[in-house]
Order: sequence, then structure tokens, then C-alpha cells
Amino acid sequence: MNELIIRDIKVILTAPSGIDLVVVKVETSEPDLYGLGCATFTQRIHAVKSAIDDYLKPFLIGKDPRRIEDIWQSANVSGYWRNGPIMNNALSGIDMALWDIKGKLANLPVYELLGGKCRDGIPLYRHADGPDELAVEESVLALMEEGYQYARCQMGMYGGSGTTDTRLINTVYEKSKRITSKRSPKNTQPGQYFDPEAYAKSIEGLFDHLRNKLGPNIELIHDVHERISPIEAVRLAKKLEPYHLFYLEDPVAPENLEWLKMFREQVTTPIAVGELFTNINEWKPIIANQQIDFIRCHVSTVGGITPAKKIAVFSELYGVRTAWHGPGDISPVGVAANLHLDTSSPNFGIQEWTLMNDALKEVFPGAPTVEEGFAYLNDKPGLGITINEEEAKKYPVRGGIPSWTLARTPDGTAVKP
Repeated sequence: MNELIIRDIKVILTAPSGIDLVVVKVETSEPDLYGLGCATFTQRIHAVKSAIDDYLKPFLIGKDPRRIEDIWQSANVSGYWRNGPIMNNALSGIDMALWDIKGKLANLPVYELLGGKCRDGIPLYRHADGPDELAVEESVLALMEEGYQYARCQMGMYGGSGTTDTRLINTVYEKSKRITSKRSPKNTQPGQYFDPEAYAKSIEGLFDHLRNKLGPNIELIHDVHERISPIEAVRLAKKLEPYHLFYLEDPVAPENLEWLKMFREQVTTPIAVGELFTNINEWKPIIANQQIDFIRCHVSTVGGITPAKKIAVFSELYGVRTAWHGPGDISPVGVAANLHLDTSSPNFGIQEWTLMNDALKEVFPGAPTVEEGFAYLNDKPGLGITINEEEAKKYPVRGGIPSWTLARTPDGTAVKP
């Protein structure tokens, strides 16, 4: 098989769960030997497709797919300017597909090529949400009944939001336990409105309630999603110390990482950061300075398995654990890539999990399975997952911008989503 080359690259757009996905299929000169990768950037799917079709595909046709590192390095600098999310998602899809091919050639699961198993199942966390403390408690209890030992708890999703294009913003206050409203000015713009101050006041009460009702053994997570000011986030992290969170996610935006030094000096609440990073070098200072406890890396955006494994190894040296991003807007191929990294990383922390509907499982045979709060790979060669392209065609993409990215405060100011 010395003459093995990349023969063709296809981009498959599909939305089996109503979320636009981008999947890459790298075909080789060997009949029936191909690899799949996830290049999903839901908010820019057509730009990613163009990046692959117009630039990466011509660059890669005829190359040896076994030369993963060389292809990653040369493709990464082929446009000179690098590390933007569009090109990085495109490169991620290619990189995962090449690892899939490599595993099939070796007749081994990808995790065996990354060092072998460090664990036998992958502990997961799911999202528990509700309009008030009681509803969140019920949501967590339902997850515990299914066997989950970790839960991310939100009250009205990010920042207590839940309304769009309205003049009334509903928020839950900690002490009064009642719904109040903040007025917005007239002629407000469309968007998902939230009140950052009211949200920040409500969260201590939520976790006080959950700990009192659920006890100490369930691991609790909360995602700030950068929706409050940095100093308010520090104050929130201090308030949450008594409730022993597994971690507090994204308390500040990538633009405000200098605040992490204050977090480390002021509070012991573990911090997880990084799902919005697109350049692997963005992690270096905050890991080396031990300013975070978990890396929240979106593997389909940083360039794929090749750089993600390097981030994991670098983190291990500083006692930082992995918590790969696992939302609904990555394909089951990307989910499988996460789990192969989880399986082979000694500094694994936790894996975010979003349920897959029947349509996703039909389009992507071989998707990982879940039992009692643990995810399992099928141990087939490569990533262990395939795609039914005819089924994929049944679920056309929409190509729009999700409403949740259009975040606004009560006075109409556009803010970080």
C-alpha cells in the first residue's frame, strides 16, 4: 500500500437533530478506505464548506493520508494567516478523517494509536435546567435516576435568558423566590435578552438549594458563559465556594483572561475555560501559570485530534484536566473524536454529553452509546463510526444564525453570547 494517496474530499452538510452539521469524508486510492471528520461551525457552515472545497481539497489531493502531522502543519500555514475558526474547523474535519484512516489501516481504534486505554468508560455530565430552583432540582434528580453522577445546572439557561424580541425580561431573584421584570426601552432590537445583575444574584440561591436537597455526592457544574462583568464573576465564584462545584465554566471571556490571575488569588472554586479558543497557543499562559483547572476545548475548532492531544499532554504536566466541549452542534463523528481522546488521556476530567436522537443514530451508524452515565466506544478500527449519505440528504441544513448568539441586556445592548 505504498502508493496510498488522497483521491477526493467531500463535504456533507446535514441536520438530523435540527442543528446544522459539517462532516468531511476523505477518500483514498484504496477502494473503500476513507475517513470521516467533524468540521462543524454551525454559525458559518457554508464558509467552512468553501474553505475545504476551494482551498484544502486542492492542497491535499495526491498527498499520502498517513502523514498526519506533516499535513496538519503544512495545511495550517498554507494560507499564511492562521488559526481563525473557519479554517480551523475545516482543518479539524480533515485531521479527524486522517486519524480515522490511520486507525483503519492499523486495524485499531484511534485511542490505541494515542497511547491506549486509561479508563474503561467515560463519565459524562448532562445539562439540568429549569425556570426556578425546584425545577432544576427535579431535572438533576432525573439525571441521577439515569445514573449520571455529574450535572451542569442552569436556571433559565445562560444568564437566566429565555425571551426574544421583548420588552420584559423575566429573572429569578435569590431571596424573594418570585419572578420580577425589568423594563426595556421602546423599539428594542430582536435578540435573546437577559439581565446580568439579576442572574448573578440568583445563582448562589440555586446552589444552596441544590446542595441542601441533593447532598454532597452529586457533582455540580455551572456555566457563566461570560455573561457578567469580570469582577461580578469573581464575586460569584467566591459565593459558590461553600457548595463545592466541580467547576465554574467560562466566568470570563477570552478577551478578559488577565482576570484569571485574580480568580486564582481570591477563590478556590475550580475554573474551566476555553471553548471559544481557536489557537492552541491561547492555552499556554493560563495552563503554565496554573490559572485554570479544566480545559474546555472544542476539538472541532482547534484543528482536530492532532493539536487536542498536544493540549491534553501539556495540561497534564501542570495538573490541569480535560473537559472537551460536547454540545449539540458537533456531529457524532466529533463526539467520537472526543471520546478517543478521553479514553487515552490520563488527565481526563469529565465529558459534556448531549443526547442523540434517532435520526442522528440512523445517519451516523456506530455512534457511541451511553449506559448509567458512562459513554462507550464500539472499539471498531479508526473512530468507529460511519455515515449513511442517503439518510443524511433527508435532513437539509438551514444555514442561518442561531438566535442564542444574539444576546442583549435589558436596555438593548448587544453583549457576549
